[in-house]
Amino acid sequence: MAKIYTTEITSEDIPSDNPIHQRLFKAYVAAESYVFGDVLEVGCGEGRGVAVLKPRAISFTAVDKIDEALNTLRVKFPDAKFIAMNLPPLHGLQDNTYDCVITFQVIEHIKNDRFFLQEIHRVLKPGGLALITTPNRKLSLSRNPWHIREYLADELKQLAATIFPSVEMKGITGNERVMAYYQENKKSVNRLMRWDIFDLQHKLPAWLLRFPYELLNRVNRNKLQSADHELVQRISHEDYLVTDRADEALDLFLIARK
Repeated sequence: MAKIYTTEITSEDIPSDNPIHQRLFKAYVAAESYVFGDVLEVGCGEGRGVAVLKPRAISFTAVDKIDEALNTLRVKFPDAKFIAMNLPPLHGLQDNTYDCVITFQVIEHIKNDRFFLQEIHRVLKPGGLALITTPNRKLSLSRNPWHIREYLADELKQLAATIFPSVEMKGITGNERVMAYYQENKKSVNRLMRWDIFDLQHKLPAWLLRFPYELLNRVNRNKLQSADHELVQRISHEDYLVTDRADEALDLFLIARK
């Protein structure tokens, strides 16, 4: 696969990305026990969790806007279906088709988030399950210019409850090892943010911030890797935990049923 990774699209092959990669991978491990029947993943990216979820499914379909990544996945998983599209809507996908829809770390990128959830509801079969993760704004360390918005637990739950009849909010948090990394990351980000005396991260348009955000985020991750290589490399998905205390989690984990 050609290099499509940024600090927003993390790689298991970049050592300094490991804590974030493991955090994102944990969602798929947590989802494994929920997945059944005909499964749709919305925003599969480079396919971080396809190998985990596909064996649980009768059929597996995934959509993403990065066709370059999908071409590689089509070769790797010839018995699955991969569709390139910008979303929403979920172009060409029929109503009441899927038993389970997975969409991890996507909704924060979608301008019309309500329509996005309505489309997920539309393609689910009656009784079908949607699993959604997104960062918890309460624990975000700075503005991410790739995100349209971020949510608190109650905000996302209330939005989903206007569309789905059954909504449960959980979270993905970390053990002491993960939170030690989080605290070191927080200290480092705060040192960088002291230079932003005019609060430009919140005043400038997102497109102007993307290059410096990418540059500084990569420098910061590499610095953390150099300072404590063992901590960064030892973190695995098992160090991330599903919790009922969503408001204190790193990521929100929403379970919604049609």
